[in-house]
Parts: sequence; C-alpha cells; structure tokens
Amino acid sequence: MHDTLLLTHTTLIAAPGTHSPEQDMTVVVRDGRVATVGRTAEVPVPHGARVMDLSGKYVIPGLIDMHTHSHGPAELVAPLYALTGVTTVREMWGTPAVRAGRDRVERGEFPGPRWVIGSTLVDGRPSLWTDDVSPVPVVEAGTEAEAREAVRGIKQEGADFIKVYSRLTREVYLALADEARRQEIPYAGHCPDAVSVTEASDAGQRTIEHLHPLLTATSSDQPMLRRELENGLRVDPAEAGSVARFRRWYRRVHQLESLAARSHDPERAARVFDRLAANGTFVTPTLGIHHVMERPDTLPNRAPEWAHLPEWLTGAWPGQLEELLGGRTEQEYADVRDLNTHHARIVGELHRHGVPLLAGTDSGAPYLVPGFALHQELEHLTRAGLGAAHALRAATTTPARALGLEAVLGTIEPGKAADLVVLEADPLDDIRNTQRIDSVVTRGLLIDRAERRRMLAQIAQAAAELKPPVGMGSGA
Repeated sequence: MHDTLLLTHTTLIAAPGTHSPEQDMTVVVRDGRVATVGRTAEVPVPHGARVMDLSGKYVIPGLIDMHTHSHGPAELVAPLYALTGVTTVREMWGTPAVRAGRDRVERGEFPGPRWVIGSTLVDGRPSLWTDDVSPVPVVEAGTEAEAREAVRGIKQEGADFIKVYSRLTREVYLALADEARRQEIPYAGHCPDAVSVTEASDAGQRTIEHLHPLLTATSSDQPMLRRELENGLRVDPAEAGSVARFRRWYRRVHQLESLAARSHDPERAARVFDRLAANGTFVTPTLGIHHVMERPDTLPNRAPEWAHLPEWLTGAWPGQLEELLGGRTEQEYADVRDLNTHHARIVGELHRHGVPLLAGTDSGAPYLVPGFALHQELEHLTRAGLGAAHALRAATTTPARALGLEAVLGTIEPGKAADLVVLEADPLDDIRNTQRIDSVVTRGLLIDRAERRRMLAQIAQAAAELKPPVGMGSGA
C-alpha cells in the first residue's frame, strides 16, 4: 500500500472553463487530498511513492452529477458513479436506502460518490405522487403552518437541503422559503406551478430543476400561461395512482410549454435571465430527461451501459415510458419534438446571459444509467451551445459552488479532495472524450485501468444475477 501517489507528465485541466490546460504536470496525492500540483521536472518523487506516467493523457476534476435518483442496491449503483468518474452526486429524493448507501461508502465497504442528500419531496395537497410508487412518503403542505413545520422537521432529520415540488401553492411556497431562511437550510427543486421562476429566484431558491418554468416566463403570452398554470392545472385527489396523476399533469405542462415556445419573446427572456444571473440562481437543465420524455422516437433498444443494470429493469423502460406519455395525438408528439429543440435553445440563452448552469441527469429514470448518464448530459450541454470547456465547468467548478463545497471540490488544487479522472484523450477537443476513462482517483484511492475493467465486469455479472423485487415481472 503506497501512502503517496504521483500522476506525472499529464496535461492538467485543473479548473475547466476557467483556466487553460497545463502540459507536463504532476499531481501528488496523499491522505485523500491533493498535496502538490506542479511541473513534473520541479516535483520531487518521495521515497516509496507510486508513480504513474500519464504521458499523452489528461486529468480533470472528479465530475459532479447535480440531479440523481439512486434506485437499486448501493453496492451496484455507488461504484457505477465512481467508475464513470462521477465522484459527487446530489440526491434529489432522500430515502433511508440512499442514506444507508452513503454510510457504507463512507465506511469504505465499496467505492462510491460523495453524496449530498435532500429531503423527501415537499409538495402541495394533493401531491402528484402517492404512496404507490414513492420511495418514501411525500410531505404534503397545504397551509403555511404545515410548510413551516415541514422545514423544521427536515432540518431536525439532518437532510442537506429541502426538495420543493410542483404543486405547492404560492402562499405555502413563500412560507417555506421564509422558514428555510430562518432555519438556514437551502431549498432546491422544481419551481412550483403557482410561482414564477423570477419570484422563486428572488425568494432565494438555490437551484431550479428542469426547464419547464423558463418557457412560460419567456413567452409574450406569459400572463395567460401563468393563469393557466395557477388555476388550470389541478390534481384530482380521487385519482389514486401516481402515474395517472403525473401523466395528466405532464401532458398539460407540455401543451402550455408548446404555446410558450411559439410565443417566445427574446426581450422578455433577456430580462428574466439577467435577473436569475444577478440573483446567482443556478439552473439544472436536465437535458437528458427532457430528451427521453420529448424524443422517445430516438431512444435505443439497447446500449452497452445497460449491461450494468438488471435486464428486468431496463426491459421495463419502454412500458414505463408509454404509461407516462401514452394517449397523445400525433400533433402533440410533433409539438413536443419541436419543444425539445426549443429547450436546447433556452439553455444556450441562459449560458450567454451568465446564468450558472449545472450538469444533472435525473439518473434513475428510464434510459438514464447512473454515472454514464452524466457523460451524455455533457454532450447535450455542448450541443446546446456551451462548448466543451463550459460543459465541463457545469459538472465541476459550478456545482461545487452551488453546494457550498468550493473549498473542497471542483478544481485540482493543493488541499482539495483527491477526486480525479484520467482520460485517454482531450475532452476540450471533443466532449465525448470524457467517456474514454483510463483510471479514476476517488477519495485518494486509485482505481487503475485493469481494476476499473474488473469492477465494471463484476457489476455487470451481479446485475445479471439480481432478482426482481417481489411483485415485479421481467419487464419483457
């Protein structure tokens, strides 16, 4: 066991999108931290150190996925993150199972990410989600007093942040925001239907997840669309199933978004985005899940990364998607395809106006494999107009700042956590090169090429042998 690791003769991309790459660099890792960064010729080699010559290779900071739902056994899911270079994740629906997985990673039972874990959903009454599919019960806050009580309870339980959801009323949401400030706990998540995105930003919501509220906010028909969002979208409490509730709500949201896209107002958009930027509000576009839900006609029947999940799970994805999206007309499908293009355009506009963007995947949803999905998100962000350097920044330095962990994560500097990814090719030339992983350093632990391949094969084998939960079929 080596106490010190030297990564030598590498091209170092220490702060993507902020500093230029540096050639022929050495990174010294000791006790889980970056000890030294310098020119290879100027860094002495300590006695007994392990030295890796990375000539022709590139080192970037460990990647951060800012929107995950880590379903499944922790011994499979957690290593998938680490082995794909995703060394930190923000969990958007906190559950006892995820917290237990985090504890096992912290104890060193298996490699895994640093986990920032939110509360259960705090939604209005009735919520979009019932107990039939929820991993833990949703907190329904129908009054201002209930919202304040929910915040205090979540703070006491030790969640890292409060996850707010779509059906909170404006009054209840603002009470939650006020109590969160009093309790000094951040809140993040969906922008509720009854709250404009600028009002959520002004109130202090740390991050806005998904792009839905940005379309209505940037439409010349914004007053009409806001009235429809506030008053026209109703959840029927007699409708018992989560899928039925969500399908009805999401279909109407897409219809309103399509109207908003056709009435996009660039001047209004500039005002909205400048306000978000001035407030320092972060936006997590989650272009990957938008693509899944808006372009199902392009989804694969099989992909290599699916081998790391049970076949009964991946085999159920087409049926799950049909449940969520079924019953639409051909015109609705055409409108949603156009909407997908508009979503990418909105992301490019956000970037140009200086709104800080975060790479987040919604992994755990159909077609989004933990770890692998973040690399696909980087491709989406690059195509939306960020370019490779700023797409990488959205998965490194910007999320570290959003999490308040910029002193620990996000860049490669002495004193920071030794979470590093070694790549075989330059990601700034082609963002897809983030997928050409040679090795990973997570919490100072080196997982070299051979060990990484062995562990991925082991996960694939375990996934193939995993039996479905009681009551779930093969999904075929």
